[in-house]
Amino acid sequence: MNLQKLIDKKDAAAKYMLDEITHICKTFEKRAPGSKGEEQACEYMAKVLKEECGCDRADVESFKENPGSFYGWIYFTITFVLLAIVLFFFFPLASILLIVAGLVIVFLQFGLYKKVVDPCFEEKTGHNVTAVKKCTGEVKRRIFFNGHPDAAWEWPVNYKLGGVGFEGHAIICGVGAVYYLVIAILAIARNGVAFGVADTSDTLTKMALWGLLFVPFLIGLYKMWNKNRVVDGANDNLSGCYMGIAILKALKDEGIEFENTEIGVILTGSEEAGLRGAKAWCEAHKGEFDDVPTFIFSYDTIHDPKYLMTNYRDLNGTVKADKDVSDLFMEAAKELDIPCKKGWVPPLGGATDSAAFAQAGFRATGVTGLNHKLEDYYHTRRDTYDNMNLDGLAGCYAVSVKVLEMFDNGAKQ
Repeated sequence: MNLQKLIDKKDAAAKYMLDEITHICKTFEKRAPGSKGEEQACEYMAKVLKEECGCDRADVESFKENPGSFYGWIYFTITFVLLAIVLFFFFPLASILLIVAGLVIVFLQFGLYKKVVDPCFEEKTGHNVTAVKKCTGEVKRRIFFNGHPDAAWEWPVNYKLGGVGFEGHAIICGVGAVYYLVIAILAIARNGVAFGVADTSDTLTKMALWGLLFVPFLIGLYKMWNKNRVVDGANDNLSGCYMGIAILKALKDEGIEFENTEIGVILTGSEEAGLRGAKAWCEAHKGEFDDVPTFIFSYDTIHDPKYLMTNYRDLNGTVKADKDVSDLFMEAAKELDIPCKKGWVPPLGGATDSAAFAQAGFRATGVTGLNHKLEDYYHTRRDTYDNMNLDGLAGCYAVSVKVLEMFDNGAKQ
């Protein structure tokens, strides 16, 4: 199949995406994970996929989650560390145990997206969409385009100070916790478990007192997120949702049908709560799409064309994406002479839904279009429909259409 006709209309596709994204941002409620707004957006896009994109099915699916838990580690970890600072002067062993427990919680909950403290937070209902356009003949291959319809709670420090301030704040807090962990270990090594209130002339006590400079930063981390302000999420991540929708809409408008390639769109909610929708989707659809080679391209924050990137590793660098799927996107970009970097989602970079698919055994990769050194619109009120990049949308769309063309012609299977 030759899809050059669609590629040539990439600017029109970008304009379509912007118009639709603007409509969602203006029309529906805020789309926090597990919210009514997330559900409204899913229902609307499912209707578009069914009625305007020719999908044979467009199912809105629900799942249970505890979205407040994703940043809930803060309440445990920071409280534990602050208590550990006080206890250092009286019982350093307790200080060590509290800091270690706090660091384990943040590593598992926020670093690896595990469900550690989820039961401590309110249960809500999130929503996904699974849409499929059948081919005219025997299904020999399948491709899904994925994005997440929910939007983030605002990060106030990133809004005020930018990514350097945000990441710097987090790093200072981490250093503070490790600092007290180390001096508590040294105290036990020198004095045993019993410590008591040390003389202020003691070196370790002096170090502990100087360490109190970390306390304002630790307390400030309680405000890492503003749960009362949800951003519009135009770039992050309605841009990702509409990449696949725009492709299916263009195919329908041009009357193009595929004989052996099934095409679909997966919208996985509550990504901002720790990939909860993608994880739920993988559980719900386990084994359903194992009949033929199935590739998933997961898009997140398609904005600046100079940062278009295929992420070969995800989830803070801990999860490996499928090499063939990743290579296909890179090769398609090269065919069109559209710049695309080979990269990864680094530590402190978070994750795309690609990580959840990969962990569940699906062949997937993540495609991003943002600077991993956080921009001031990332997770802030500046992520609006009038702060989108049409060139970035058009370029990613063109590469994605080329991916579909090459995949239909048998590439990487």
